[in-house]
Amino acid sequence: MKKLPIGIQTFEKIIKGNYYYVDKTMFVHKLAQTGDYHFLSRPRRFGKSLFLSTIKSAYQGRKDLFQGLYLENNWDWSRTCPVVHISFGSGMCRSIEELQSTFSYCLDNESNDYQISYAYEDLKNRFSELIKTLHDKYEQKVVVLIDEYDKPILDNIEHPERAAAIRDELKNYYSVIKDADPYIEFVFITGVSKFSKVSLFSGLNNLEDITINADYSAICGYTQKDLETVFKSLLKEVNLEQVKLWYNGYNWLGQEVYNPFDILLYLKTNDLRPYWFETGTPSFLVKLLQGQNYFIPDLENIQTSEKMLGSFDVDHLEVETLLFQTGYLTIYNVRQTAGTRRFQLHYPNLEVKQSLTDALLPYLTNNLTGSEKAKFAAYDALEASDLDGLKDIFHSFFASIPHDWYRKNQLSGYEGYYASIFYCYFAALGLEVIPEDVTSTGRIDLTVKLEDKVFIFEFKVEGLDNTPGKALDQIKKKGYADKYRKPGKIIYLIGVEFAPETRNIVGFEWDRDDNNGY
Repeated sequence: MKKLPIGIQTFEKIIKGNYYYVDKTMFVHKLAQTGDYHFLSRPRRFGKSLFLSTIKSAYQGRKDLFQGLYLENNWDWSRTCPVVHISFGSGMCRSIEELQSTFSYCLDNESNDYQISYAYEDLKNRFSELIKTLHDKYEQKVVVLIDEYDKPILDNIEHPERAAAIRDELKNYYSVIKDADPYIEFVFITGVSKFSKVSLFSGLNNLEDITINADYSAICGYTQKDLETVFKSLLKEVNLEQVKLWYNGYNWLGQEVYNPFDILLYLKTNDLRPYWFETGTPSFLVKLLQGQNYFIPDLENIQTSEKMLGSFDVDHLEVETLLFQTGYLTIYNVRQTAGTRRFQLHYPNLEVKQSLTDALLPYLTNNLTGSEKAKFAAYDALEASDLDGLKDIFHSFFASIPHDWYRKNQLSGYEGYYASIFYCYFAALGLEVIPEDVTSTGRIDLTVKLEDKVFIFEFKVEGLDNTPGKALDQIKKKGYADKYRKPGKIIYLIGVEFAPETRNIVGFEWDRDDNNGY
């Protein structure tokens, strides 16, 4: 029986160890046919390292590893190339000195593998010397693979000056690739973020970025077809729709894909859990969202430009760029407007939406214990249609937030803060939550669905909108319930009003809509 390749990043080990393998070798062939220099950005644990290992085996002529795979009959196995494989993926890099030590270790490994020695001590010159020496020794051009090229920078993203210094040191190393062009056959560079060419790859103008190229959307990750064919024997009692809702949805303008890490662990346990999310806490992103007073429901539908998607740099961090590149948001629509592409982003799946909003709650309220208790109590109240109970739960919760937290964080003065908390509560419970829900007469602040019930929320803050006590009236006058009136649906209209002075709910009115018309 085949084994699940959880955490295995070496192509040879997967093939020889009788592990399940989703054939990605057609992409190796395509890349080799279409250019020499390539760059790919994908979130962590998406199979980037395994793909580089696959490329390495192909160029080393390991035909024995490709039996039955696409590349077996679509590759020139008579020719091999020396391969320089550099990875910054292991361990933490906390200084220039640690970066230099890591790079020196990588270069030493390569020289040992090929039994060559260095004449230079300087790391940049040793890298350059390695490529030229391999070219001369084997009389073949060299393949250069760089994995997690940006990890030393991301390790220090909360320390901008250190991150910038490490970026500049890496830029010095990567400049070697441009000058070594006469000796290079193929280059493939991967990472999580996408720095501009000016920032890290100055002069390497022929580096093709395939990150949002539809032809390569499925280069990493599993498609629905991959799941249902390669892992068919493990799916006999699996609810594929639930699995798709939880883990599918990552999109780079082509086929939607699953994160392999999620799927492999799910198939091992048959338990729907946030496996990928739990491997890395997005604390820096959460702090960035908090510091910008970000309206959290907007994460459901962000519009941005192609330039913004690839504008990552330590000197100027954009929340939307970080969320996209790290995998917390993905592309779901593209519009062509005036010669430019406008991208619409949202959560890829339920795992990310539920987990990220759950992680945001303690930062919004500085009240982890209270938020956990109130979260489940709120679910029970909605399930029982106990809206008076829901009012009491949120009133008590807001009252439990330390006043000193408000003094240090000027969040309660903006309207989106309160709506963000309600939104995060319901989204963290895995409920279907629709912020800024569009109707023919306006936008509902928040719609929440649970089984046969629909809850329509309107939020107002005293002193900001000058309409105290009018939240429920607005829902009724604008006919927001019309959108959801159909047999079997029970609709509740809820107007919530906050007061910045008391930092709490001062008005909570609700009504049941009895005008279904059926």
